[in-house]
Amino acid sequence: MPVPTELVLKAKNVVENRQDETLALLGALIADQKTGGGNVQSRLAGRFAESGCRVETIRYRPEDVSLVDEFAHPSLLPDHEQTAVVARLGNPDAQTRILVFAHPDAETVNAPESWSRDPFTLDIRDGRMHGWGIADDLAGVAAMAALPAVLEAIALPSDVEVIFASAPSKALARGTAALLCDHGVDADVAVYLHPAESGAGLGEIKGLSSGHVEFSVTVAGRQPPTTEPLQTALAHLGIDPLEKAQSLIAALRRMDRERAERIRHPVLEQAVQRSTNLMISHMAMGRPKALARYPQGAIFSAALSFPPGETLASVCAEIETTIKAAAEGDEWLAVHAPELTFLTGVSPSEVDPDAPLFSGLADCVASVTGERPALNALHTGSDIRNPFVQKAIPAVGFGALCGNLTQNGFSDEWVDRSEFLDMIAATALFIATWAGASATRT
Repeated sequence: MPVPTELVLKAKNVVENRQDETLALLGALIADQKTGGGNVQSRLAGRFAESGCRVETIRYRPEDVSLVDEFAHPSLLPDHEQTAVVARLGNPDAQTRILVFAHPDAETVNAPESWSRDPFTLDIRDGRMHGWGIADDLAGVAAMAALPAVLEAIALPSDVEVIFASAPSKALARGTAALLCDHGVDADVAVYLHPAESGAGLGEIKGLSSGHVEFSVTVAGRQPPTTEPLQTALAHLGIDPLEKAQSLIAALRRMDRERAERIRHPVLEQAVQRSTNLMISHMAMGRPKALARYPQGAIFSAALSFPPGETLASVCAEIETTIKAAAEGDEWLAVHAPELTFLTGVSPSEVDPDAPLFSGLADCVASVTGERPALNALHTGSDIRNPFVQKAIPAVGFGALCGNLTQNGFSDEWVDRSEFLDMIAATALFIATWAGASATRT
């Protein structure tokens, strides 16, 4: 549905006229990374309060979140309290609620000297904004904080409440899930603001997130019968844990090939000709400074992606069954069973590109940029899953063009300035038009 031209121009003008204020906040969030980012949430809460929002600061512990169809090994969870900020704008009794969320936690500062500029100062050159954490996801929370003023200028519908959530996400922080499951946040639809790591920028909308499970397998071996410190000459008398691990990996690869034939999702098949994948990611055994000592065990770790339509529980059960069957077929492993440990698991989510949420946001992006965004179906484990999996709220994500992400080992992380401003305008237009557009499309 076309967005009225007058409304588009008004939104873009407001964003443009207020950009100094928006960039000043973004610069402050970047500067705060130098000391660990501890003031980001208080700065955001203050900005939302100044904009007339009803603001709540929520503290929670990730281990206490009442998750639905998601897990993480307890040893991997943060052991400290986290802080989320919820800001509400509009009619608290509204029948229509829209959740807009982003994460305020950036990568831990590491090797800032590798940058060609000060990573803790917003540096804008040649249309690119540089700064620590800007693409992941300080630009997202700064854009979100700019929205109340834009919505006030273009008139938020009286029957809509917007819920802005700045929720920690890194390192299994579980912020969005905490708000949804344990702190009463609810909505009809959700939009996740995050620069597009794919390199497509506003040319795409994340609408499908595959599920993902990570696991490790520990395999026992046996040293040869000797007390000699150098055991190479007797190696043939030991039980090689690497050989046993390889037999289990071979079984998992057979499972992977069979799954690729059996599990087919049309969107993923069209995108990459495959809907599920197993990747053996890590292996360890022995000690590099004891090469003549026979290794007594080996461990390998893997990750598996799976499409909407499969459940996390069924995928984990299939992995477990495969490992067990392979072990039972081996004389050594049948007695010395391998230890399977599930590390993390998240469920998939999907929004049809023809659904009102996706098509409505696409219309708004197109009205601002002149180009209609396509579906990105390849962002596995995306935070867009959280509203849908935890509370059956359809969710999509989008954001500005970005590059050189620190989490990928690069320096000079950046976000495109023009697309950053267009992201704000497009989100404001979506919020302003959603209630009427969704009713018309339904």
